[in-house]
Amino acid sequence: MTSVQAPVANRTAGRRRSRWFAQVGWRHLVGVVAVAFSLFPILFVLSAALNPLGTLSSTDLVPTEGVSFENFTGLFERTAFERWFLNSLLVAGLASFVSVFLSALAAYAFSRMRFAGRRPGLLALLLIQMFPQFLAIVAIFLIFTTVTDLWPAIGFNTPWGLLLLYLGGALGVNTWLMKGFFDTLPKELDESATMDGASHSQIFFRILLPLVAPILAVTGLLAFISTINEFLMANVFLTDAESKTLAVGMFGLVAGERNNNFGIFAAGTLLTAIPTVLVFQLVQRYIVSGLTAGAVKG
Repeated sequence: MTSVQAPVANRTAGRRRSRWFAQVGWRHLVGVVAVAFSLFPILFVLSAALNPLGTLSSTDLVPTEGVSFENFTGLFERTAFERWFLNSLLVAGLASFVSVFLSALAAYAFSRMRFAGRRPGLLALLLIQMFPQFLAIVAIFLIFTTVTDLWPAIGFNTPWGLLLLYLGGALGVNTWLMKGFFDTLPKELDESATMDGASHSQIFFRILLPLVAPILAVTGLLAFISTINEFLMANVFLTDAESKTLAVGMFGLVAGERNNNFGIFAAGTLLTAIPTVLVFQLVQRYIVSGLTAGAVKG
């Protein structure tokens, strides 16, 4: 290559690199920044959980004091973490299952049946969701005060009482998502099954329910995540150490001594994320189809 051709080749290569960055390269840069931004809190919590000093002030992104599992040991020895974990799994699992079932029944009725009050009912479900359940905390607290006196098994400091509390707000967005999914299914399926003598329950359980498995998985995942992470209502209704959920129990670790208990708190948060990650892995193949199909028609 001559001395004249070299600058021309360099300018051509520079223009190609500039054109590549303008068309594609900037997307890689944004992706790297997004990944780094999302991984930073995870790495920080992991570093805090493995920090032998176990304090917030001594925690760095990269452990400098060595690696130790003392925080995990202290979590099980100094707290009722196992009980909190079981309580959260019980409440979140049952609440998500029952709420998905109730939402599926409501969505089937709104999608396939025509009755008086159908449209006002759908609008009411949508409008009620605009107001958080915590706005009624005083009224709910007074109701559960009476319930605790009459039926202690479903009152304060019991997982069953908290389960009933969560199921009170189970409908709403889930019903709308499922209704949109039910609307995408051809009504000829119902008509042909009816001609063969199938009842509404047989059509729902044997024909339509298997076809809407993606939206069931999506709503179940959303319900599980929201329930296992819920704190405000649980903090009001659960005061006994043995009845607390993970959100309430973990908050107690840093409510008074945030600096001293931060290592134990970080260890607990890592273990708390395990159920959500497992549920997400089980239903991840349904997520995209479940969210998009429910928004096509509604």
